Amino acid sequence: MVPISALVLGDSPRLAGEDPGHIQTLAEAGTELPPILVHRETMRVVDGQHRVQVARLNGQQHIAVVFFTGEAREAFVRAVEANTSHGLPLTLEDRREAARRIIALFPEWSDRAVAEVTRLGPRTVATIRSSTDSIAQSNMRIGRDGRTRPLEPAQGRLRAAEVIARRPEASLRDIASAAGVSVSTARDVRLRISSGENPLPASMRPADDDSATDRAGQSTRRRGNRPRATAFAHPRPTSIVMDVLRKDPSLRYTDAGRFILRWLDSHVVDTPDWNRIVTHIPPHCGYTIAELAVGCAQAWQQLAEELQAIIDDTEPASHDVAS
Repeated sequence: MVPISALVLGDSPRLAGEDPGHIQTLAEAGTELPPILVHRETMRVVDGQHRVQVARLNGQQHIAVVFFTGEAREAFVRAVEANTSHGLPLTLEDRREAARRIIALFPEWSDRAVAEVTRLGPRTVATIRSSTDSIAQSNMRIGRDGRTRPLEPAQGRLRAAEVIARRPEASLRDIASAAGVSVSTARDVRLRISSGENPLPASMRPADDDSATDRAGQSTRRRGNRPRATAFAHPRPTSIVMDVLRKDPSLRYTDAGRFILRWLDSHVVDTPDWNRIVTHIPPHCGYTIAELAVGCAQAWQQLAEELQAIIDDTEPASHDVAS
């Protein structure tokens, strides 16, 4: 409990400020309200300004709080997150203005990352970003998964090609880190160069660029005749892949292998599985479960990239997929 007099109010994502009607409704309800969220360094109320007014209306001198430790700009993001997930909802204009401010505070955040906080669509956030000339722009974007990606993918690929030309022995993770691209992009660039191709796909090259190679690729050592397309472009049904893994002696007859098989059995989802449940999901839970599905998909994609990076770094020659 902290004294209400020690709290600092203001800097709310609500453009119209506090809602007297909502304060009266909370006061008349007579139920115990959850603690408010307070920025420890400034004692500014991050979430719970209506609850502070209810406490004052009820004659309270102290109020229960949960402290938030972080930067002031992070506190504003927490305030927006809190006010879009519970309590009196933010209006559309509140959320649009919050997006505009978050973009100014975190210009490196991707449109999807801002959209997730403000509950706006990514296209709406992109429109807000493009319409605000005063906002400093970053050449990188940090996505919802926390990973940094270049705003101009072609430039990232060219940087990766330069890294490979200077350090042909570098691992995929080192290339990705130095160039500011994902591990999968670094792998694709390296495979293109080793095959004598341009590191840029045709869709990223100028219309008048018909070159088949790049200077970086010409100066880089070839690493065998690996096909450029990965073996996972058209994955087999998960049931077939799991059958192959269950028959593998190195997994079947070792403790670690059996643990991996059990882990995979409990995490793998096949289309028939979710077909059986999708019609029974309550409509109001659809968005949340869809968000969960996207998060799981991103985690599996990251696992695939990590495994492919390990394979590429340990087996520079061509490799086959178990079948």
